[in-house]
Amino acid sequence: VRSRKTAELKADILEGHLSSALCHTANISYRLGKPQSPEQIREAMKGNNTLAESFGRMQEHLAANGVELTKTPATLGAFLEMDPKTERFTGDRRANELLTREYRQPFVVPDKV
Repeated sequence: VRSRKTAELKADILEGHLSSALCHTANISYRLGKPQSPEQIREAMKGNNTLAESFGRMQEHLAANGVELTKTPATLGAFLEMDPKTERFTGDRRANELLTREYRQPFVVPDKV
């Protein structure tokens, strides 16, 4: 990045963008979520076998490491859907507001680069 030579990049720029976007999306979902009991989480995931299986594996892993979700509730993040063309969340104003923030001087990112 510093040399401005694409040959020196460790990955394609789009790959880096998408990887970062996944992390930011997860953080936004978490920030919009709230602590839930394991039963509430399972109920919210009803009908989505992939999520339910993933939650089950996470619960097993936590239990094996001495973490009980009944005593330390997990945060169930907001279910978010993104429009890939606009890179904005569909139907969630609060999530879209978290896509950026007010920057402090002199580290301001211009609206148009």
